[in-house]
Amino acid sequence: MATLSGGALGDGAPVDTLQQATQDALFGGSLVLFQPQRGAGYRTNVDALLLAGFAATPGPAASQGAGPSRPTRVAFDLGAGVGAVGLALLRFGAAKRVVFVEIDEQPVAMARRNLDANGWTDRGEVLRGDVRQVALSRRGEASLVVCNPPYIAPGRGRPRTHEARARTGELATFVEAARQVAGRGARVCIVYPAQELGALLATLAAEGLHAKRMRFVHATPESPARVVLVEAQAGRAGGLAVVPPLVERQARGYTAEMAALLAKG
Repeated sequence: MATLSGGALGDGAPVDTLQQATQDALFGGSLVLFQPQRGAGYRTNVDALLLAGFAATPGPAASQGAGPSRPTRVAFDLGAGVGAVGLALLRFGAAKRVVFVEIDEQPVAMARRNLDANGWTDRGEVLRGDVRQVALSRRGEASLVVCNPPYIAPGRGRPRTHEARARTGELATFVEAARQVAGRGARVCIVYPAQELGALLATLAAEGLHAKRMRFVHATPESPARVVLVEAQAGRAGGLAVVPPLVERQARGYTAEMAALLAKG
């Protein structure tokens, strides 16, 4: 996963409460984000912002820098961590309300604090629990589902100890939960390693979800795709739009599109 630097999402100032969190900022300081200090837990990376930007602008306009369409009624952020994706949707005006689902106590506490710090307590709900169990109890409620699932399947790779739980998990668990919580006509948006696209599409299809929009993200113009953004819906297969790729960096730093996303707000 790529990380942000240059002040876009910095280390922030330490905060003693909530198990040594730091207070960071997104989108030019317009969004406050409390998250674990380095080495104390999983920290938000650029993939969360890429997913939020992709989900906020459905359709081909997503590749042309257009603003979000009419805000969705309720979005579910599965495996939300401290809430970066859902918070970004609120900041973009892409969702009227967001339900954050996370299993670990530390990020749950920080997600609640982040809602309060940004003045969105009445627009968000943080649920602590397994995504599958929450999805069964909230079946069909979502008009949009966003998910930045773990990139490492159990038994594969060696994530750092403090990130192991957040980085390791079964993709099928999150896709199954997304299908359960998605209402009629709901969009399901996921970011995943590009080299695992086949597995992602197969897992989605197994739950009756079919890709309708796809965008590859490249670190540089010359490099292979790093991650892929996929929007899927229940129903018939077909009708896939592969929109122009997003390139993150060029010789002199961020590309114009990437810089605009990081400054958005």
